[in-house]
Amino acid sequence: MMLCILPLTAHAFDTSAKAAYVLDQTTGTVLLSKNADDPLPPASMSKLMTLYVAFEAIRDGRLTLDERLPVSTHAMSYKGSTMFLDTNDRVRVEDLLRGIIVLSGNDACAVIAEALSPDGTEPGFARYMTERAQQIGMTSSTFTNSNGWPQAGHRMSVHDLAVLANRLISDFPEFYPLFAEREFVFDGRAPSNTRNRNPLLNLDIGADGLKTGHTQEAGYGLVGSAKQGDRRVIFVISGLETEARRAEEAEAIVNWSFRQFAEKTIAKAGTPVTEAEVWMGGQSTVGLVPATDMTILLPVLSAGNLNAEVVYTGPIKAPIAEGQELAELVITPEGLPETRLPLVAGHAVGNGGFLVRVKTAAQYLITQFLNGPPTEAM
Repeated sequence: MMLCILPLTAHAFDTSAKAAYVLDQTTGTVLLSKNADDPLPPASMSKLMTLYVAFEAIRDGRLTLDERLPVSTHAMSYKGSTMFLDTNDRVRVEDLLRGIIVLSGNDACAVIAEALSPDGTEPGFARYMTERAQQIGMTSSTFTNSNGWPQAGHRMSVHDLAVLANRLISDFPEFYPLFAEREFVFDGRAPSNTRNRNPLLNLDIGADGLKTGHTQEAGYGLVGSAKQGDRRVIFVISGLETEARRAEEAEAIVNWSFRQFAEKTIAKAGTPVTEAEVWMGGQSTVGLVPATDMTILLPVLSAGNLNAEVVYTGPIKAPIAEGQELAELVITPEGLPETRLPLVAGHAVGNGGFLVRVKTAAQYLITQFLNGPPTEAM
């Protein structure tokens, strides 16, 4: 059964990023997907996986925030953005986490990696990262180190990065505020590297995470998230040509996501959407209603068609209990993926009496007689 509800369409965002993915976390609606599953060099954005594994270890009691970890010669050898750690240091885990999130410390990642690695090495930790990523639904990610340092085979898709950001926000709300910290001064030893590189944190648009990345091969990228009102948006962009272009693109995506889409209630709880036929029941039909208010994300501007289809296998055999899930309302806004919402029985339907059963049986026999016996294929 098809129902045309109202004319709406989404105006696609024209991104210059090599790959991009935008997710409305509140409703699970994908707003933009461009080369989203291509494995690409993620640069420092892959540090988010190291953080996820570290947060799991803290939650499980294998690591504590006050624990002090040694710095190996290997960890100290990293260049690029670092905390300027050396082998004389024993660094608190909490400082290492801030060093990764705010300062993008390559050395801090290696310290965490060696502490949690199954074999005590960074490559061993990278193999574990790859396995864990697969387990949480990241199907296009392969890690060869803990920090995104350019290396053959170290790859992530922007879709995977969005999955990871979603998990970090949902699984570790106690740690997520760290991603909004704008400055971290560690021991006074790195005055040139104290500020968070996320260009959105100072713009008052609800941005509160997560991680930038840049190498010559990867270009400029950002895993970002912003919350306005009750809505949260997660986005990933990769392959921008300049730092300034990354900042402009990220801000434009946030503004587009919140201004061009809004949550709308399309059906109230208990209000019949349609009726389904009932077989051998005390009533011939049953009303299909939403169990709760149906709220979905829709484009703000009118232009195309929003189609809704009620899908069920019928007629539905009695007895039917009130509130029993019987069907789905499949909503397809133009330019957005479909949304499937459950419909339940608005009231109970009992078994039909003797006469209803006789009538139903007679109708079945007549139908079989008129159709004739099945013929064999020649």
